[in-house]
Amino acid sequence: MNSQGSVVAVLGGIAIVWVVLLDAFETVVLPRRVTRHFKLTAWFYRRTWIPWRRFARRIKTSSRQQNFLGYFGPLSLILLLGFWALGLIFGFALVQYGIGGHEQLSKEPLTFGKIVYHSGETFFTLGYGDIVPTSGGARALSVMEAGMGFAFLGVVIGYIPVVYTSFSRREIQISMLDARAGSPPTAAELLLRLAGRSEDPGMDQSVLDEVLRDWERWAGELLESQISYPVLTFFRSQHSNQSWLAALTTMLDVTSLILSGVDGVHPGQAKLTFAMARHAAVDLAQVVNAKYDSGAPDRLPEADLSGLREALAVAGLRLTLCAFHWASPDAIAAGMEGGGEGAR
Repeated sequence: MNSQGSVVAVLGGIAIVWVVLLDAFETVVLPRRVTRHFKLTAWFYRRTWIPWRRFARRIKTSSRQQNFLGYFGPLSLILLLGFWALGLIFGFALVQYGIGGHEQLSKEPLTFGKIVYHSGETFFTLGYGDIVPTSGGARALSVMEAGMGFAFLGVVIGYIPVVYTSFSRREIQISMLDARAGSPPTAAELLLRLAGRSEDPGMDQSVLDEVLRDWERWAGELLESQISYPVLTFFRSQHSNQSWLAALTTMLDVTSLILSGVDGVHPGQAKLTFAMARHAAVDLAQVVNAKYDSGAPDRLPEADLSGLREALAVAGLRLTLCAFHWASPDAIAAGMEGGGEGAR
């Protein structure tokens, strides 16, 4: 290789290693959302999730489709770690190939493919010794790459348990919602079941505030965990009728109903829960780059609103609102930028 080609290989390898390390740092270590236009992890998920979702749409059976979609989150986590490892191996191989200073024990000529192999065995600390660095720069680079391999193993050991701990904490509250709001959960069912706990017609304010306070905390934890570990967005719940988006949408619906007006119910805690849930929906929509669909159908047409009024009236809850429009769950998750209301 001529000197110009060596410089290009070294610079290209350094660039690849830098991009992969920066992306891994921002994804695993940095506890905040990165607003940079290009992010390697985001590119990876766009290139894997879209074809996975399209293939899932070809599955006719709903249960099999949900099971297939449920594999994506855990599998993508393993593939992402492998993607980073391959990027580092290839980047170091380019640098090693550019600086030269390697010798193969069999005295065969060293090709780039063999240097990639040497980079891989160095990264995973196999140490076969069939290709030996002979120059000072090549030896230093091999030591650096071997240390990077140990660090990568530490990331794998530490990152996966943290992700699953956050997932478990998220799912506990979602599973509890099944008993309170039905499966799938709805705002009307939650209010009806909470009203049914009271001996007198109407709502027990203390019980309602306690439930909403728990969900305010859950929305805050959801925001923190899924911004710190965006892969959690793709981890689906254990049951097909449960999801973090459905739970978040239900809380937005419930608090919107209360803020719109329910006789005998003080909206103080509902305002706090709505603000936190809306904040989570806005930020998480930005994380997944969701787009607002202005043509989404109304989830609560006039006929359903009349039925909702009658059902709540039986439980002693009288709605005082005049008109009500609920956006779709996707619209709630994606269309509330700038502090706008997600469910009005």
